[in-house]
Amino acid sequence: MVTINDIAQKAGVAKSTVSRYLNGGSVSQKTRDKIDKIVNETGYSPNTFAQSLKAKNTKMIGIIVPRLDSYSANEVLSSVDRTLREKEYQLLITNTDQSSEREIENIYTLAKQKVAGIILMATVVTEEHKKVISEIDVPVLLLGQQAEGLHSIGHQEFEAGYAMGRHAGSLGHKNFLYFSVFKEDIAVGQHRANGVLTALNEETDVNVDIIETSFSFTKAYELALEILPKTNATYILCATDNIAMAVLKAAHTLQLRIPDDFSLSGFGGYEVTSIVSPSITTVKYGYKELGETAVEKLFQLIKGESIEENTLIPNYLLKRESTVSNVKKVE
Repeated sequence: MVTINDIAQKAGVAKSTVSRYLNGGSVSQKTRDKIDKIVNETGYSPNTFAQSLKAKNTKMIGIIVPRLDSYSANEVLSSVDRTLREKEYQLLITNTDQSSEREIENIYTLAKQKVAGIILMATVVTEEHKKVISEIDVPVLLLGQQAEGLHSIGHQEFEAGYAMGRHAGSLGHKNFLYFSVFKEDIAVGQHRANGVLTALNEETDVNVDIIETSFSFTKAYELALEILPKTNATYILCATDNIAMAVLKAAHTLQLRIPDDFSLSGFGGYEVTSIVSPSITTVKYGYKELGETAVEKLFQLIKGESIEENTLIPNYLLKRESTVSNVKKVE
């Protein structure tokens, strides 16, 4: 493999001269032409990661994710990484296991590593988050959450919830159960939930029970095992596809049949929801578009350009086998 030392020897110049050339520093045109020729002949490619560690303006972007076992987070990560590689930027990934304290620590850590910008997929956004972001001299873009005074990219959560609620109501069901998540989660626990409840409340003579659960598949499954034998709901809505899959597993464990015993739906558009039987009605989110837009907006912030505070990505309803009309069969 050709190194910077090889280039320096072939050009008859010092290693520091080649380093200045690679980093856009002051080099005479004659020397530049000579090094250009050698670089083209050898096919030398500089280590952009090593370069960025030494540069004042690095070619690294940091991203903070809440957990690594999330389909949505991994889809966004893939999109962000692919888009950054096209721009010849490196991606540094840090995981927090849904800990706000670790999110704040990682913001400081990435800033110390001189990243050009940070994408933060926060579990919740606290005043401490806002304080830290205001202290560091690095552009930060929220992904999936919103907070006053901070730039964010997210999904049309209320619209997604409303579309699913309208679909559920249109099927003639009267008793609903909604597995939601903690209200501190603005996107899912509030906006998505409000969309569902707004649509269902437009129906007549309906009853909606709300149960708070976790994003964790295991915890949602254990709770579903407890709740399903007690509910009279004929339609169960789940705040995420992960929770819907947990309810599906619990139904199988309890020998309940979907959609015969109850209809089931989720949010996210995870691939697995189209593979299981019955396939699960869900809302498909644009994770690829979210990642691409996040990179575009973050680069605008890095350049000092003005952007809108909140950008929302649209989604669409996928009607599948798990939801049916609540028409009782005549025996």
